[in-house]
Amino acid sequence: MDILVIKEEFGSQILSGKKTWELRGSNTKKRGIISIAYSGTNKRFGTVELVDSIPLTRELFEKNYSKHRSTSTWYELKDSYEHPHAWVMKNPKLYSKPIPYEHKQGAIIWVKN
Repeated sequence: MDILVIKEEFGSQILSGKKTWELRGSNTKKRGIISIAYSGTNKRFGTVELVDSIPLTRELFEKNYSKHRSTSTWYELKDSYEHPHAWVMKNPKLYSKPIPYEHKQGAIIWVKN
């Protein structure tokens, strides 16, 4: 199972179901159940189903705050990401206890498990 490494602040929002869009600077073709790991912990905290990747426009970004919960403006997002995408997630499942994993050197966004 692929592991998405993400800051705890955002990962916990995804696993609680409050955040259903993860903003990224590129498309992903991955689909299906993935694990969520918090950066720097070497632990998986739950799973989520990655169901889509949507190229973002300013209109989509601004109309869907409740899905992405980003405090950035559209212009700040565009400064960071030339081609921003929303990775759409559903069916979060929080583990009762985090599960350790081996974080391979050089892995920044995805880790294979």
